[in-house]
Amino acid sequence: MVKLLSIACIALSVIQIVEYSDAVPFLSPSLVVASSHRINSVFGIARGGGIFGAAGNKKKSDDVKDKLRAESGETFPAMSQEEIEEWLGHIPVFAVTDSNGAGVVLKPDNDTSVMYFFFSPQMANATLTQLIGTNENLDLKLSAFSLGKIWYKMLNNEDAEIKLKQPGADDSEAEILAGQSVQYRLVPDTRDLLGARMLLTMTPEDGEEMKNAGDTMTPELAQKAVEKAMTESPEFKENYNEIPIFLIAQMRMQKPASEDGEQAQTILPMYFSLQSMVGTWQQFMGSQSDPDMKDMEPAINVLNLHKLVDMMREQSEIDFRSCLLLPPLPAKSGPGAATASVAGGGMQASAAESHMAGMGGGTLGDL
Repeated sequence: MVKLLSIACIALSVIQIVEYSDAVPFLSPSLVVASSHRINSVFGIARGGGIFGAAGNKKKSDDVKDKLRAESGETFPAMSQEEIEEWLGHIPVFAVTDSNGAGVVLKPDNDTSVMYFFFSPQMANATLTQLIGTNENLDLKLSAFSLGKIWYKMLNNEDAEIKLKQPGADDSEAEILAGQSVQYRLVPDTRDLLGARMLLTMTPEDGEEMKNAGDTMTPELAQKAVEKAMTESPEFKENYNEIPIFLIAQMRMQKPASEDGEQAQTILPMYFSLQSMVGTWQQFMGSQSDPDMKDMEPAINVLNLHKLVDMMREQSEIDFRSCLLLPPLPAKSGPGAATASVAGGGMQASAAESHMAGMGGGTLGDL
């Protein structure tokens, strides 16, 4: 029987075979005027079982709550809006803007105006290239934004007023619109979206078939898995605003005590990147000398980011303040591309900082 971790690895192999277009469709563009932390970590593991897609009719969110609730039975207060903004604050998202940082609104059809925020800088850059290709006179660039800063101010705020104008026009020609007149679409990395769909649809029998194919896995076999994921997945059916978050219930990071008196803390890492999570788990397990640890089957779960935030805003037996959301690492190529550092928390948080610092220009961090 193929184990769950093997299914996740097979899903990653399939994703590498299938090619995607990174850009989003658009017509005429308009312009809309519209805190990081580090952690030095060592990975630990909490014993306990469970697999993704457990039998029964329970909701996946209930399944996660069962695995993550505090052993002490303690109940934790709901997180405030400010705490959630801080929790999301170090996650970078990328958008096409003008030289002043005003966001570009695209029109995928005649009746819809959309501003896209991408988790993948490659997808954002493909859209930028496509836009500039239609009009070289457009003074556009990529800007990095803090997800925490825009979560409530833009993504979940229908009352905000926006100023819409054509490229090159001055403010006197701008049209003032209500916030709901422009859709803000948060776009996950296509590969992680497909990975989530495959985890929800791939059976052990599917995994066995692909495992037996090994190095001879054909594009046809990969496409078969992709088509099943695209048509049968019960969640993540949209290409935007359904953001998969991956976690392994047994995996923990140990944050050491700080010199200023902050106590040591055990933290549950949550990943935007399936590849980073699997690679980190494999590295950690590969370093274990205990044979019982080496054979442990991880409890892999995938959650919708919006539903996760909703859970945080309620009193819970899960200590969400001891969870850390990790952004995807910059894309790699060549040997080791699918491997994440065991000290992945610090490296990924630093990668987020460098992404945001390196983009330059206007961001929403000052709102």
